[in-house]
Amino acid sequence: MASPPQDKEQLLLRHARREALVIMVVWTIDLLWSVGVCYLMGYNRDPQTVTLILGMPDWVFWGIVLPWGLTLLFSGWFCFVFMADDDLGKDMAEEEPHA
Repeated sequence: MASPPQDKEQLLLRHARREALVIMVVWTIDLLWSVGVCYLMGYNRDPQTVTLILGMPDWVFWGIVLPWGLTLLFSGWFCFVFMADDDLGKDMAEEEPHA
């Protein structure tokens, strides 16, 4: 049977891996969305068909501002709600500085 400190380390590692996986999945989705939408809406397009949304070309809004703005909101939720607030234990005593 593992000692309690090892169990605690396993829990910390499990939470860290879960959080890293979520971050990588969201980042990958945003990357694919941005590159895909910007390519499809920004290249080989008649300039007369480009419309403005909030003063930006439509492909910039849909391909960059929207997904990364949503990711900003997700990041706030992720940090303040989803992320585990694990107890890391007490700090080790600081060693006296060497002269």
